[in-house]
Amino acid sequence: MALKGKPIAIGATDTTIYTCPAATEASIHGLVFANNTGSTVTITLKVYIQSLGTTTTVATGISVAANSTYTWPKPVDVNAGDYIQAVASSGSAVVCLYSVYEGSATAAAVGFTPRGAWGSGSSYAVNDVVSVSGSSYLAIEANTNQNPTTQTAYWLVLAAKGDTGDGDVDGPSSSIDSELALFDSTTGKLIKRASLTGLVKATSGVASAATAGTDYVAPGGALGTPTSGTLANCTVDGTNSVGYLNVPVNSQSAAYTAVIGDAGKIIFHPSTDANARTFTIPANSSVAYVIGTVLTFINMTSQVVTIAITTDTMYLAGTGTTGNRSLAQYGIATAVKMTSTTWLISGNGVT
Repeated sequence: MALKGKPIAIGATDTTIYTCPAATEASIHGLVFANNTGSTVTITLKVYIQSLGTTTTVATGISVAANSTYTWPKPVDVNAGDYIQAVASSGSAVVCLYSVYEGSATAAAVGFTPRGAWGSGSSYAVNDVVSVSGSSYLAIEANTNQNPTTQTAYWLVLAAKGDTGDGDVDGPSSSIDSELALFDSTTGKLIKRASLTGLVKATSGVASAATAGTDYVAPGGALGTPTSGTLANCTVDGTNSVGYLNVPVNSQSAAYTAVIGDAGKIIFHPSTDANARTFTIPANSSVAYVIGTVLTFINMTSQVVTIAITTDTMYLAGTGTTGNRSLAQYGIATAVKMTSTTWLISGNGVT
């Protein structure tokens, strides 16, 4: 390594102090600024880095008093093509001296600098890598506003966008985060934004809007009371009719045979009908109540109500005797179906 140096007059514009020769690396020591003027001078020190194509300001506002010197306290290391510049606030009688050690540069590995998507307003240095429309390009010359797709003097194709595959999917230009996507047509290559709202159902994988009352029970509608037909298959065993929170009353002022809808109800003989009446439990072959069905009878008149059984068997609780039963005034009796053709009846006022 050689030691050399020379005085350089510093002007009021950028003045090159030292340029590092090709295939050389250098270290500048003892960078001295001599102010031979009668007033204080301010120095700005810069380094141009050839590999980046940029100039870096090392220091500003270096104050050198009148008729005195200032020594930069650190060595400045540069590579081939780099140069050091300075500018003085007053260019009269300001001189820079330096010592430099130069040596052969060892070839260094050069890496790529990823810069993301290319922008017309950005400056690029050699070995910068940018992307445009799915392809990537390597800068081979420092440049600004040189489109990589056309300016081959500045850019080299690093990786070109591949061909469209058979299963490529093409969709809308924008979407909403977490929004559902649906296939558009049957090609398997197009998708569209789902425009469905509310509840959605799928039939063989195809989504469509669900219909209230058909696909689901509308909120607020809940089960309610059907306007027609029988609401069945809603209890635990899956076969019985829905029970009641209170006991419905079926008032009868004439001879009456119970029907399937009387299950769980009271068959009531009111005090306004002062006549003996017969209330009949029909045979299982006629009305097939499920096992566990309960029929309750109340008599409010002084006339006896006969609770009749037809071809099935009705046992009196406690005695086990069978046949029709009499229900006195203010009497209440409950008959429970135990098997398909047998009932058990009990209560007050029943004989």
